Amino acid sequence: MEEASVEEPLLGLRPTVSSCAATEAKRLLRLAGPLVASFILRNAVQMVSVMFVGHLGELPLAGVFLAASLANVTGFCFLTGMAGALDRLCGRVFGARQYGLLGVYKQRAMVVLALACVPIAIAWACAEHILLAIGQDPDIATEAGAYARWPIPSLAAFVPLTCLTRFLQAQSVVLPVMASSIGDDGLVSFEFLLRLFLCSLEWRSFELLVLLSGILPNPKLETSVLSICINTATLLYMVPLGLCVSTSTRVSNELGAGQPHAARLAARVVVCMTLTQGVVLATIIHLLRNIWGYAYSSEKEVVAYIARMLPILAVSFVIDGLNGSLSGVITGWGKQKVGARVNLGAFYLVGILTGVLVALVFSLNGMGLWLGIVCGSISKLALLLWITLRTNWEDVAVKAKERVFSSSVQTK
Repeated sequence: MEEASVEEPLLGLRPTVSSCAATEAKRLLRLAGPLVASFILRNAVQMVSVMFVGHLGELPLAGVFLAASLANVTGFCFLTGMAGALDRLCGRVFGARQYGLLGVYKQRAMVVLALACVPIAIAWACAEHILLAIGQDPDIATEAGAYARWPIPSLAAFVPLTCLTRFLQAQSVVLPVMASSIGDDGLVSFEFLLRLFLCSLEWRSFELLVLLSGILPNPKLETSVLSICINTATLLYMVPLGLCVSTSTRVSNELGAGQPHAARLAARVVVCMTLTQGVVLATIIHLLRNIWGYAYSSEKEVVAYIARMLPILAVSFVIDGLNGSLSGVITGWGKQKVGARVNLGAFYLVGILTGVLVALVFSLNGMGLWLGIVCGSISKLALLLWITLRTNWEDVAVKAKERVFSSSVQTK
């Protein structure tokens, strides 16, 4: 009798836990689906354009993508990272039903980002001189400098678009984001060479790979191959990126509402979803490794190099997907400083230094640079797992509500 009484509650508990997880998965998919479609549509402009440019030769491809990397390192990554604060701020106040603060945060962010655009535009106008000063190949620098001035006008639209997107995502309003991306493909195609890579410090380290490849032996080949790899990685990352943003929204909303258990469930569900889709997509890209390069180039040397790089890229994609999910959780907590320290340590102290060492000392060139980034990704995953497992969700929820209501009092 005692054994039956013990088993009955356990059996009754399983459907409850599984049903809660299924419900949470549906919520995340409703948020992530339109976002993933939006990200893919925006990325399609650059992806298709790089494919066309790649068939013109190594020099045009290297120059165009070097310009894109410079624009991301000096501009788009900074602006996107600054706007990322709205994920936490707007998400929390929406969860706490302090709706008046949503517009306040959005307007302040637009002003700050607009001021930051002034030095960014100057840097892009002087792109050729900057690239020559850091030791890039003169031919590639000249090609990149000619392209780098074209996206300057797009900053006027990028700032309000980024802030409005974050403003809507925090309220789980994602269909307008997808709809606006469909229109974007026609409006921004003139700047085909440049598509902003969403992130922060982590993505800046990927862009630095392109800059570093310019000082390797045979820089045209190395820069071309790494540009194709990053373009492919960006396309694949759109799925976990949508899940990452959705996680940040769900976690911040639940914490703002004082529901730490629901926030923790969202984090667990999204990690499982990210791991599953990561393995599937990595397997597909591995199977296509011998033919994928032909989409970007007709030169057999480039295609063969890409075939050797894609298995490494597949591994890094799975790891980066998990990193994205855990980063979304940390963003939802409001611990961006912790995430920044993790990125600095993992990608710059471990990833970049290891990549340069392997590339130059062991003469692995571009493959060595990417292997270094894989080491950085593994380091980041270990650190994020350690931080997540040690965090007390109840304490985070209490602090989240305190910050929301203190901000509300200060605004009034």
